[in-house]
Amino acid sequence: MPSTRRYQSTLKLCRLVLLCLACGWGGSSALEVNADRLQSLSASRYGAKGAKAVSSWLQLMRGAAPAQEKETLALANDFWNRALLSGEDATIWKQADYWATPLESLGKGAGDCEDYVIGKYFTLLALGVPANKLRFIYVRARIGGAASSSQVAHMVLGYYETPNAVPLVLDSLISTILPATQRRDLTPVFSFNADGVYVDGKPAAPVDRLSRWRDLLQRMEREGVRP
Repeated sequence: MPSTRRYQSTLKLCRLVLLCLACGWGGSSALEVNADRLQSLSASRYGAKGAKAVSSWLQLMRGAAPAQEKETLALANDFWNRALLSGEDATIWKQADYWATPLESLGKGAGDCEDYVIGKYFTLLALGVPANKLRFIYVRARIGGAASSSQVAHMVLGYYETPNAVPLVLDSLISTILPATQRRDLTPVFSFNADGVYVDGKPAAPVDRLSRWRDLLQRMEREGVRP
């Protein structure tokens, strides 16, 4: 989607996430997963290839999480960066803006930056990473070399070992997880989680109505995944 449209939709997303989490949607640090339903739906909707991708995701979530959370981050980050091809909603879903469930993203084998973040976020919850250590971070990413670089709207997932720590960045643009201080190609705009919206490190109160995020979570529940 165009940069301005992505900014507006991401801002709405952060507000909606907060309200939904406050209402009990997704505040848990684990997922209830109906594996049989997920596998059945993936096969009927997306055929053998989609079913195989979903089966690999289920296998990852069923496995024992590593002792170190940073290793768990790497598992989730590597899985989703390999599983999806980067694309735009207009091409993948024939819609200007669509927030795909992990099942939908894996079935299509493609997603935009928000879909990578959604997949990684719920995978980490399933592997026991506390939700309050994770934030959706809206950034402007510099693409290309110095002579021909451009800035695009982008979303990454941040992991905060402590509330005031420099976050580790899980990104679909590169596979290496680095501290935010080493990602000079990214300019943070705001971040958000269940506790609030953060601009320049300062929390702000949530506003607006429930909409797309609630729809996403309801679709996930119908597919067999309940946060």
